[in-house]
Amino acid sequence: MSPVTMLVARRVPRECLQEFRLWLHEGQQLAADFPGYLGSGVLAPPPDDDEHQIVFRFADEKTLGAWEHSASRRAWLKRGAGLFAQPHEHRAQGLDTWFGSALRRPPRWKQSVAIWLAFFPVSLVFNLLFGGWLAELPLVLRVLLGTLALTPLMTYWFIPLSTRLLEPWLQAKPQEQKQPLEIR
Repeated sequence: MSPVTMLVARRVPRECLQEFRLWLHEGQQLAADFPGYLGSGVLAPPPDDDEHQIVFRFADEKTLGAWEHSASRRAWLKRGAGLFAQPHEHRAQGLDTWFGSALRRPPRWKQSVAIWLAFFPVSLVFNLLFGGWLAELPLVLRVLLGTLALTPLMTYWFIPLSTRLLEPWLQAKPQEQKQPLEIR
């Protein structure tokens, strides 16, 4: 079982923003009372947008489902129904949790760079520390031990760190094509 993230998008008119924040805080407190709750947060929209991205993370699909289908969550959603428009929910596991929803996910080449920038130094340090000892083992066993040690470190620590540090670059929009100057 692996952690599951529910990404929720809500469009909130400016006049409802304060009430929405209070309502959202109440929902986060409700979720925190459920077994398997790992955390939640809100990504505020840029100044020219009104879509808030809300993240709820649970230990697995079962614990998320228990919260999602609970009477307390249904009552909470009903209380907030007039505060937002165009609700959208999406579950994410694996790479989706590192790079965001499909609407905001950076190009694959940027994802690859972020993963490589995390993986290369960690692999290098691992091989510097354990390479001499592992050199005596057959290749298959060396690769097995290396991947067993590095995969959890990369998944839970270094790739999330890399994507957090590189977020401005990962989420940057391509520069608009500049028109060449016309010389007359």
